[in-house]
Amino acid sequence: MFVRILRVLLCALFIFPCSSMARDRSGEVELTVTIAAPDDSEDVRVWIPYPVSNDVQDISNVRINGNFSRSGVYGEKETGNLALYAEWTTPTKDRAITLAFDAAARELVKKDFPAAEPAVPVEIKEHLKSTMFIPTDGKVKEIALSITNDKQTISEKARAVYRWVVENTVRNPNVKGCGTGEVEKMIVRRSGKCADISSVFVSVARAAGVPAREVFGLRLGKKAEEDMTGGHHCWAEFYVPGYGWVPADPADVRKVMLTDKLDLEGAREFVDYYFGAVDEYRIALARGGRGYYLNPRQNDGPLNYFMYPYAEVNGKSLDWLAAQTDLKYKVRFKAH
Repeated sequence: MFVRILRVLLCALFIFPCSSMARDRSGEVELTVTIAAPDDSEDVRVWIPYPVSNDVQDISNVRINGNFSRSGVYGEKETGNLALYAEWTTPTKDRAITLAFDAAARELVKKDFPAAEPAVPVEIKEHLKSTMFIPTDGKVKEIALSITNDKQTISEKARAVYRWVVENTVRNPNVKGCGTGEVEKMIVRRSGKCADISSVFVSVARAAGVPAREVFGLRLGKKAEEDMTGGHHCWAEFYVPGYGWVPADPADVRKVMLTDKLDLEGAREFVDYYFGAVDEYRIALARGGRGYYLNPRQNDGPLNYFMYPYAEVNGKSLDWLAAQTDLKYKVRFKAH
């Protein structure tokens, strides 16, 4: 990690070009989903986040297999996130689908913020809005104003919000999956998992006038072959006008502090690193989107967030938050 931190600092000082120094990780990812439903069920559906290539990840050689009646890849209108959709419309004993692909991910470092910032573009202002899942009023607004009232630029405000979240939340390993991202409850209890901590960052950032959104993803294995079933992870991004989207991961700071038994002083290098950078051991599955409908539309109400597989049997959803009961999944990684 020390070498990575030094590299980030050199990038920030323009001593070396960041892109040429970024680390990468590549391998094959295989996700298998099985659904337990009565053998005679004729209405079984599943949606699986479908990753796509972007500036820091390449997705290729996609393979889809299973005993489904039909399948397809569909985009959700509001967010643009994609889902692999499959359905079983005839009686079947065991329902299973596998999504496999090759992934190449690169470390992302964005720390050379401009001294002057133009206005927030119109198309970005939606990431300032208050929603049911991302509130910006009440206690959230109070916190935002108290920690950013002396800050002038969006990047300065984002840094202040990030520091507050790191200093005022803790990781709770007993929380199911990545958590539910309920900001108002999280503000009170101050403990949770990555979806909880990232949601607080996004809410407080928006309340401070910083466009922000969540990123829902999957960690890549660090070993040659690895079970990644528990590897889903959520982080955040904020938008700096004239510069673009910037990563921030206060949840990973709190995870390192818990696992390595570090206090804030001992974790300083991680605190510095994860504001404006994320490591190469992750791919994004979806961005933004809380409380929305998938495509094709699910029957059992809006989905909190889309990172895990989601399934319905006869119009009723199965447990999707780290689901390993009626909805089961396994994720495996093999390095290239």
